[in-house]
Amino acid sequence: MRKLVFTLSILAFLVLVAYQFKPVRFSAISIVSSIRPVDLINKDGLTIKSRVSVPENFKRVEYTKGSFQEYLRNYKLKAFGSKIINYDGSEYYWQMGHIGILDIPVPKNGLQQCADALIRVRSEYLWDNNRKDDIGFNFTSGHYCSWNKYAEGYRPKIKGNKVSFHKTAKANHSKSNFYKYLNLIYTYSGTLSLYHELPKINDVKNLKTGDMLIIGGTPGHIVMICDEIINSRGEKLYLLFQGNTPAQSVHLVKNLENNDISPWYHLEKDKVIPVSNYIFHNSKFVRFK
Repeated sequence: MRKLVFTLSILAFLVLVAYQFKPVRFSAISIVSSIRPVDLINKDGLTIKSRVSVPENFKRVEYTKGSFQEYLRNYKLKAFGSKIINYDGSEYYWQMGHIGILDIPVPKNGLQQCADALIRVRSEYLWDNNRKDDIGFNFTSGHYCSWNKYAEGYRPKIKGNKVSFHKTAKANHSKSNFYKYLNLIYTYSGTLSLYHELPKINDVKNLKTGDMLIIGGTPGHIVMICDEIINSRGEKLYLLFQGNTPAQSVHLVKNLENNDISPWYHLEKDKVIPVSNYIFHNSKFVRFK
């Protein structure tokens, strides 16, 4: 009898200890428990904001007009049900992970892959808002390549990891030349260069629309936060979009792990976060400068 009592005491202690460690996932559980499962998709919506509704007890975080955050939130979408199309015009083999296609052309050259798609979105925002001087990215080698220098006619001479820039072309500040510049960036930049170049977000409480969930590598992957909502307790949920490899339509993703809040996501640093057809292990976040 004493042995039985001792055994039950040990089991009770272990249960208590296990319960003490449960708060690792408590924040996500508390958020979900406050939401009644409803269909949050408006099939008639043709922007990110109008396509996805806000769950009960949440509201959208406000940002100033003209900000990158408002630009993303109001990004145009194609009609609901549009498919993910690869750069060669074929349909992507899996069409079950998205609820919207962003109105972004997919170049036939196959260069606009996951990091490239987000580089394009950021660069077009800067272009459209008269911030062309801010357009520039590091190559994977670490060398900085700006739109201004490219527009003036400077081109990289690449030999191994050594890069030098020389004026070999006429000055051309046109939009068509801007997209040629982006093709150059797509070729020599990627998730690895963005991870090393961009500021890290170490506290998820500071995450905001425009920040990116990233695995820097060759290959790696990256997705962008394109909207955020908050409740009275300060808990936030986020929408995400991504490009992919092979180069394909940029798409607004479902949350396949949690139908109660899909397509919204609860994000945590250093956690496993499945996003559509990719799993981020030990998740990290970065922000464009």
